[in-house]
Amino acid sequence: MSTALAIAGVTAVLRDLLNDGLINHNVSGLLGSTVTVSALPPDRVVPVNGTESTQLNLFLHQVTFNTGWRNHALPSRDGSGMQRLSNPPLALDLHYLLSAYSAEELGSEILLGYAMQLLHEVPVLDRRAITTALTPSPSVDTTLPPALRALAECGLADQVEQIKLVPDPLSSEEMSKLWTAVQSHYRPSAAYVATVVLIESSKPTRSTLPVLSRGPVDPVTKRDRGVVVQADLLPPFPTIQTAAATNGQPAATVGAIVELTGHHLDGTNRAVLLSNSRFDIEQALPVAGGGEGLASFTVPAVPAGLYQLAMRVIRPGESDPRISNAVALVIGPEITSAMPVAVVRDGSGVATLVLSVQPQIQPGQTVSLLLGTREIPVAPITVATGTVTVAVADAPTGEFLLRIRVDGIDSPIIDRSAVPPAFYNYRVTIT
Repeated sequence: MSTALAIAGVTAVLRDLLNDGLINHNVSGLLGSTVTVSALPPDRVVPVNGTESTQLNLFLHQVTFNTGWRNHALPSRDGSGMQRLSNPPLALDLHYLLSAYSAEELGSEILLGYAMQLLHEVPVLDRRAITTALTPSPSVDTTLPPALRALAECGLADQVEQIKLVPDPLSSEEMSKLWTAVQSHYRPSAAYVATVVLIESSKPTRSTLPVLSRGPVDPVTKRDRGVVVQADLLPPFPTIQTAAATNGQPAATVGAIVELTGHHLDGTNRAVLLSNSRFDIEQALPVAGGGEGLASFTVPAVPAGLYQLAMRVIRPGESDPRISNAVALVIGPEITSAMPVAVVRDGSGVATLVLSVQPQIQPGQTVSLLLGTREIPVAPITVATGTVTVAVADAPTGEFLLRIRVDGIDSPIIDRSAVPPAFYNYRVTIT
């Protein structure tokens, strides 16, 4: 694959190809003046108040994504977005505008004709031509600008697919818009597409191990079992379908029982795998309960947030553990202070509440107190703490329900076991 220098490398190769072709055909002698090849924006080809020289100009006016390679080698990262799985190439098509300049009558037409013939005869940039164009000889290497010397390391000659040159017929309207955009006078031009440039990152990835066998190996035939077909709509692998707290709360709290339902969850050495990339948490928790489609566990003292939940189990008749699919589990905060609470405002009308919460609030988490329907932000948390102090300015008097909100997750306030549902007694009286 190529590096980020490949775009400039293609332009340099094309410029070198055109320059060599003009020399081989003695176009300078034919026109009676020196012919050069440049790679400049059209508005910089002819100097202001200067003389128009005889030259070809190659202008990269657009870069588009190659549709054939666009979805190759996806995905590039795992579900958490942290681990790099592969380095999919950035596949690009380069759109060029080839223009001919000359102060002589018919000079630009002659130049454009030779240039189009050259590109017609070289539809593919072969690896030898690329290496020759981008690798300067030692005698001139030190005199080249740093940008041109760097192109030798672009890897363009080693990419898996060779670069092809294809004419790009632009309508008169498209050509007019293009020349208007570059704010330059129109010159005889032809458009081409160089496809495809493959730019790939060199960052390390996680490489998977090869497969040793497809299922158990028969002791007699010494062959693995291979693909097994079963007459069932359910996949034969451990699968979690739902994960919910048994108390009916939308967010599980520390010490609550979470029940998992699914299929193929029975076996030995069962464990729940709880993970959170933000807090770098990966815990294996013991599983209670049995059955093919049921399991439960107790929520540990982990920070409030959104967690990934999976189950590890050794299925009957197997010796290696399997890991189920991952589902989301929301773990929320809970007020542990004795309730109800009575608070007296000070002389300036400020009521200060001190509440104990679990789990501990971590630095960087956003915390606020919900006093009835009013939300009061808490000062930024700098150290892990289980105590929240909130100063309520212009505190209203009366009795209010209390909730604590951590990273958008509210503490429980509704007793869902009551019929009809009722509020918990998380209340404060401000006088």
